[in-house]
Amino acid sequence: MLKRSDPQAELAVVRYGPNDLQILKPGRVVLCAVTGAPIPIEELRYWNVELQEAYASPEAAMTRWRQLNGRA
Repeated sequence: MLKRSDPQAELAVVRYGPNDLQILKPGRVVLCAVTGAPIPIEELRYWNVELQEAYASPEAAMTRWRQLNGRA
């Protein structure tokens, strides 16, 4: 069982859509797919619908794009 102080206990499960997101399991944060940094749900602005990944910043999103397109 997870303790309340465990960061995993605060992770939300989210489905990312083209214009919005749907919270499947409530939580305070999601993790950036590139950096692993926690992103508060209310600050989440960048994600990839096809990969269902969240990004902490436009730079993180661009890093993932470069990785996927052989431009790393």
